[in-house]
Amino acid sequence: MSSFRERLKHIHIVRKIIYAIVGVFSYPGLVIFNKLKITGTEHIKNLPRKNVLFISNHQTYFADVITFLHIFCAVKWRKQNRLGVPYYLLNPFTNVYYVAAEETMQATWISRLFTMAGAITVKRTWRPEGTETRKGLDPSDTRKIARALENNWIITFPQGTTKPFAPGRKGTALIIKMTKPIVVPVVINGFWRAFDKKGLRFKKKGTLLTVRIKEPLQVDYEAPSEVILDQLMEAIEQSKSWMLKGAHHRTKLKAE
Repeated sequence: MSSFRERLKHIHIVRKIIYAIVGVFSYPGLVIFNKLKITGTEHIKNLPRKNVLFISNHQTYFADVITFLHIFCAVKWRKQNRLGVPYYLLNPFTNVYYVAAEETMQATWISRLFTMAGAITVKRTWRPEGTETRKGLDPSDTRKIARALENNWIITFPQGTTKPFAPGRKGTALIIKMTKPIVVPVVINGFWRAFDKKGLRFKKKGTLLTVRIKEPLQVDYEAPSEVILDQLMEAIEQSKSWMLKGAHHRTKLKAE
């Protein structure tokens, strides 16, 4: 059954239908019940349709990715920094995949449906509590991502968890060294406040959701993976320097 779903997600008409269904049901949560503020779409409107890697911090399992898909579809229809009326769902942009943990995407029927929207499922290299289970990505997972980049955009979350300021995973840097993609950093906020951890249920309506798309990074592909990873974490504002700027950190210092 999983191999059947794997084949289905590569059929564009199937993905267009899934995008339309998911888009219709998710749109109100982004634009009507909450307020979505987008900046930086000018950085992606003229990008090539392949070998582009979007890196972002992560706040919910699904709402983050769904929002990116809305934005990419809107940009295809020449919208700038807004979704507007979602007629873009009539012919969505489907040349995009996203990296997700295999166990997450097999957990429920909804996650299995989202898999067919373009998930590249990978085996976790860590447990939920943050301890490593092995070093680096599985070689087969690396090949899947590299193949997908040949003809598509890919969304990935270097931290691999919704926990803020968690360390980045070296696998993302290794993929960048191997495939030499255009790397576009994105910083999101507000999703953790508006939605539950899965990103499917409301926690607080009327929340400001922000998506800031930054200019593509100037990456030295020959640099050590540790250096590239540090650059990625700084760009998505999840590095130690950004943690020290956070209000939550100042509060903790005062308490101590």
